[in-house]
Amino acid sequence: MPAFVLAIGVLSLFACGFIFYSRYLAQRVYCLDPTFVTPAHRFHDGVDFIPTNKHVLFGHHFTSVAGAAPIVGPAIAVFWGWGPALAWVVLGTIFAAGTHDFGALVISVRHRARNIGVLAQDVISKRSRTLFLLIIFFLLTLVNAVFAVVIANLLVAHPGAVIPIFVEIPIAMAIGQYIYRKKTAALIPSIVGVISLYLLIIVGDMYPVDITPLAEWLGFDNPRNLWVIILFLYTFVASRLPIWMLLQPRDYINSHQLFIALAVVLAGVLVGWNTVVAPIVNDVPADSPSLFPFLFITIACGAISGFHSLVCSGTTAKQLNKETDARYVGYAGAIGEGSLALCSILAVTAGVVATQADWSSLYPDFSTASGGAVGNFVDGVAVFASNLGVPLDLALIFAAVVVISFAATSLDTAVRLQRYVIQEIATIIGWKKLARSLTWPGLITIALGMSLALMPGGEDDAGYAFGVLWQLFGTTNQLMAGLALAVIAVWVTKLGRNPIAIVVPMVFVTVMTVWALVLNLRNFIEQGEWVLAPLDAIILGLAMWVIVEALMSIKDIRAVRRSAGAKSEAAEQASKGADSKD
Repeated sequence: MPAFVLAIGVLSLFACGFIFYSRYLAQRVYCLDPTFVTPAHRFHDGVDFIPTNKHVLFGHHFTSVAGAAPIVGPAIAVFWGWGPALAWVVLGTIFAAGTHDFGALVISVRHRARNIGVLAQDVISKRSRTLFLLIIFFLLTLVNAVFAVVIANLLVAHPGAVIPIFVEIPIAMAIGQYIYRKKTAALIPSIVGVISLYLLIIVGDMYPVDITPLAEWLGFDNPRNLWVIILFLYTFVASRLPIWMLLQPRDYINSHQLFIALAVVLAGVLVGWNTVVAPIVNDVPADSPSLFPFLFITIACGAISGFHSLVCSGTTAKQLNKETDARYVGYAGAIGEGSLALCSILAVTAGVVATQADWSSLYPDFSTASGGAVGNFVDGVAVFASNLGVPLDLALIFAAVVVISFAATSLDTAVRLQRYVIQEIATIIGWKKLARSLTWPGLITIALGMSLALMPGGEDDAGYAFGVLWQLFGTTNQLMAGLALAVIAVWVTKLGRNPIAIVVPMVFVTVMTVWALVLNLRNFIEQGEWVLAPLDAIILGLAMWVIVEALMSIKDIRAVRRSAGAKSEAAEQASKGADSKD
């Protein structure tokens, strides 16, 4: 099948989802109120709470959620065939991710921009708050470590990307200062930033930065480890800066890269008329993970991701100018990530290879598919860019810059969110100094993430975090999505609205995730993985506990409603009886 036809069809479905389904959610389920005073105005402090133009906020939100995962997951999942992978991306984006992200943003805005873990206490029960925070803590620690490893490996593999990525930081800060001081729109300055970024790709190609000699001189066995340390030192500083100073302007620059990357993919497959050579359903080896439930765990970001609920309720809710902007920022942000997943699928099924035999050599088994996912995406996008006349060496740097930019923004946001979570946990246990500090929670965050990222193990250059612990990311992330949907469903039910649009994806995602957790637990025990098996069991136990808490809360709500209805009916009957006597 021509890749261009496939791309146009999927993007058309995404457009219909935004026009029609998100309107239904906005009007009938979440009932947006344009007069509601958002936390960005109510608690405006110039650091975290800042009323932000919806286009700028879309840029921040999208690039915060669109890290490496919507590229890696789909690039692996085509192992089962591009048909099932693309079907989950489309249906998941429209009916699950859009509902989840939109709802998490709205419920947080309605509750003083508190994160989804803390909201669980108000909506479900006091116990669920602690359970949620423990799951979030583990998820963010894993995200921080893995994204740092992915970025570091790309910087080692593509030294020409170093200059564009790091010079983008002062460019973004200059743009942030200009916009903040001049009170001007961000569109033109950010476009100038994007042009500067791409001009720097040429500079990076001329002057690649290889830190291998420095790493060897400092005693590092792998130059990746030096990059990991540099990245965490940078994120510690970046997470303490006001959002408008670096995070917002850089995210707005990076958000343009989605549209540029999408344009490159569409134009590239049109000019080159690349054909999807991978099978629509692949005949996988007998010892491979089964499509059900593991496809729905492998593609998390790009279909539905619990990490998004943390971003929505952690940073985005603090910047929403009007409640009605939540439809554009939340739902359209999910579509943006679904579009990135589409690009990933096209790159690894139509770009990186020309024949089905070549494709099969890249996807002979699940382990090879997992290990080569990022490289296959970079090579595939480079082919699309080269169809447009871009030299292949520059095209490779361009593709690497896209991946690193998204992953780095997610890393920045995840470190900031982890700081919030540590402060919340400190509040629960009564450590007031830690709860009020910015420095110590930040230091704990980078210490945990860095230690995990530097831990040896796994295969090749993956390290222990990416090579071993990453197996728990999909289940933990999807579990977080199911639990966030549970909180949203209970909240909507309490308000007397129909929660079916939330309950359906909640049940599906939760069933797939628990199924995968049980299968993984059995496999980990059989393989003697005595680190993964206990962690898997703990996550499964926490999940079941929160699910029971949510079901009990819904049951209580219905009982109160039935009681109120019975009293109302009795009063009406009594009134009719009194009328008949008169």
